Amino acid sequence: MLIINADDLGRSIEETDAALRCFNAGRITSGSFMVLMPDSERAARLVREANLDVGLHLNFTEPFTAANCSPGLIDAQRRVARFLRRNRYAQLLYNPFLRKQFAESYRRQVAEFVRLFGEPPSHLDGHHHMHLCANVLFGRFVPVSAKMRRNFSFWPGEKSWLNRLYRRTVDGWLARRYCLTEFFFDLTFSLQHHHLDRALALAGTRSVELMTHPSLKFECEFLMSDAFLPMLRGLDIGSYRHL
Repeated sequence: MLIINADDLGRSIEETDAALRCFNAGRITSGSFMVLMPDSERAARLVREANLDVGLHLNFTEPFTAANCSPGLIDAQRRVARFLRRNRYAQLLYNPFLRKQFAESYRRQVAEFVRLFGEPPSHLDGHHHMHLCANVLFGRFVPVSAKMRRNFSFWPGEKSWLNRLYRRTVDGWLARRYCLTEFFFDLTFSLQHHHLDRALALAGTRSVELMTHPSLKFECEFLMSDAFLPMLRGLDIGSYRHL
């Protein structure tokens, strides 16, 4: 099965509208939604009207802007974001002093998603992939058996052995607790490295998520092109609802 997922719905009007254009044209099958952001309220209404399957795009790196954010939540998010953005390796480190702040941000985002949609998210992933940071992985506040996005999948030779070993170790741990696709690829990276055909071929027999950002002109033009839909012929196309 192939899941074609658009990230960042609700983050801005441009990102929401681009994703919905692609969905209405049959070019994506699911989305990842950001709550407590500038376009979240409007975007939720449009997503419900379109009946687009959406998960929660957990945000630990950008400030919340919604009027219903408490000062305590804003402060917790600020502290979490400051820690994670300190350097590129911060996400690998578990910070015990921010345990409560991470948990509070997570719980508040899930609650807001349920308020907007009346049901839990179909899956969980993260803005800047921070759902895989150490404080989330070891915080154990994400329910067991939740549907979760895995690490990027790479072909042999694309990353160092240490990088691949780390990703394989994390994915193995995730698979014991959560429901994952078997492979996860990025549209832009796949196109730039001429690997999209290989990723789609895997979807003939395995579960594959293809991450897209339709607000990017390059990706939107490809998704909406006459060449894209024929590439999907013969594939089982679905969403996280079907995983």
